[in-house]
Amino acid sequence: MDRLEEGGSLVDRAVRRVRDHMRDQDMKVGDTLPGEGQFATELGVSRAVMREAFGALAALRLIDVANGRRARVGAIDGSVMGTSIDHAVATAQVSVAEVWDVRRTLELRTAELAARDRSDADAAIIRTAAQAMAAATNITDITRHDIVFHQAIARASGNALFLQVVRSFEPMMTVAIPAAWETRHTEEARSIVLKRHVDIALAIGDRDAIAANALMDAHFDQSIGAVL
Repeated sequence: MDRLEEGGSLVDRAVRRVRDHMRDQDMKVGDTLPGEGQFATELGVSRAVMREAFGALAALRLIDVANGRRARVGAIDGSVMGTSIDHAVATAQVSVAEVWDVRRTLELRTAELAARDRSDADAAIIRTAAQAMAAATNITDITRHDIVFHQAIARASGNALFLQVVRSFEPMMTVAIPAAWETRHTEEARSIVLKRHVDIALAIGDRDAIAANALMDAHFDQSIGAVL
């Protein structure tokens, strides 16, 4: 590793060099990084600078710095994106409608891919989540199973990035699902929502990509109207 010479603060430059090291060494999730001291010596900075750089990388979930062991390469984590989206909505940089439009676009595609590529285990998890929603007796459990349902579909799509982006919507879903539920004043209206989740699960189980896409589209038609 070369000493730091490019622009930016020492911490920013140290962060870039650690990221460069992971890429240049073709490191994978869970691989162990050199220690702060080794980076500090090779980059010509203090250990305090490297400690701050490691802290910044850990906050972004790019490295895992669990106590008692050396830093390791972190796994992709949608929660960081979720925090950013939540902040953007809270500070009026984007609207809930814009977030839901992005979510709709993604989830129509994940439903289609899940129907095409899901494993038997994936189909079982999706079906179980939909059935658990239908059997739930309180909004806390309905919300929890609904989040599991949508994330399971994204996982079944086979695209890890889809899963992490869908995971990033979780903070908003924990608020939006109960709010939407309160707008459905009759048992019939609530039953329609629950049945649609079961129907999506069945379409994915039947490997019917067209039906899965259409049912998810109808679900968002209904849910967007309730949330906005």
